[in-house]
Amino acid sequence: MTDPTPLSSLSSALADVVARTAPSVLSVHSHRSRATGFVWKPGLIVTADEALADEGSVEISLPDGSRVAATVAGRDHTTDIALLRIDAAIAPVKLTTAVPALGTLSIVVATNRDTPSAALGMVSASGKSWRSLRGGDIDARIELDVRLRGSQQGGLALDASGEAFGMAVLGPRRVLVIPSATIERVAPQLEARGRIARGYLGLGLQPVRLDDGIGAMVMNVDKAGPSAAAGIRQGDVIVAVNDQKLSGVRALSRTLGPSSVGTVVDIAARRGGEPVSFKVTIGERAEA
Repeated sequence: MTDPTPLSSLSSALADVVARTAPSVLSVHSHRSRATGFVWKPGLIVTADEALADEGSVEISLPDGSRVAATVAGRDHTTDIALLRIDAAIAPVKLTTAVPALGTLSIVVATNRDTPSAALGMVSASGKSWRSLRGGDIDARIELDVRLRGSQQGGLALDASGEAFGMAVLGPRRVLVIPSATIERVAPQLEARGRIARGYLGLGLQPVRLDDGIGAMVMNVDKAGPSAAAGIRQGDVIVAVNDQKLSGVRALSRTLGPSSVGTVVDIAARRGGEPVSFKVTIGERAEA
């Protein structure tokens, strides 16, 4: 019997990786939509939020071919993470928060038409944290050179040793990975509260250019919001927050993450050209 070639050894190793992971990767059915999910904790499945319908029932196809009903435990549109709850005993996947290096071989284990699927590619981009178009903080920039169907969205991205480093999703013109660090940060909050807390100032702002920089004009104020309670009025122009000059309305919005709720910020503004200041206790944005 001849010794295995390097390629046949690699092929066998990759097949073993897929075989170990596939039982924990399940097909997700929602209204006119199919996706993939994986067991994050017993009875809890992580899937791609964008691939999950906004209405109707959700079902999960189990490895034995049967289907069980699932309930939505929580969703976060900004990080593309949704959490589903099912009554089924399936072993969870262990995630690694290590970020794969550029050029690392990657396998996406997913489902397609209720059957396990696998796609081989490589990490085509590996970099620092970034902010999604919907304002979510993503802990690392990971892109894959691989082709995926819509039903494979939500599948697990593995390295060649079988370590799961995130969830594969379809981005604009590329496959992105929501890294494990983001999943491990967001999913527990969805399990506990059903959503991610977001800071709320209660202001409608419009950027304005000033002689000495950029400001944010207050166009409207929520009368029941924290800024109104602090004394901010329509027409005020915010110029700094916590002694930091304002760089834009979007930059201000980025500071209103989960950890901002309940904190007190010093807001410097101008009213009729005169300087005024306020201490605002950031509230929590109501669920949409």
